[in-house]
Amino acid sequence: MSESCNIKKEPVPFKARLRTWEFWKPILFTALGGLGGFLYYRFVGCASGTCAITSNPYASIAFGGFLGFFIVNRPCAC
Repeated sequence: MSESCNIKKEPVPFKARLRTWEFWKPILFTALGGLGGFLYYRFVGCASGTCAITSNPYASIAFGGFLGFFIVNRPCAC
């Protein structure tokens, strides 16, 4: 593993962190992923009910939210 992934940052106060893009980006992408999951359930979905993810709206939203969060916070994204 390269040395560039071991970046040490100084702690930032919580109120100052609330104003940064790094704080809001995972929240925004998780919400957008959940919305995308719901839209996939609504318009594509699985009518027979045999599909594990797309037959249940809650599972579709959770799966889409997870994908949105994982895209932003991928492992060792330096």
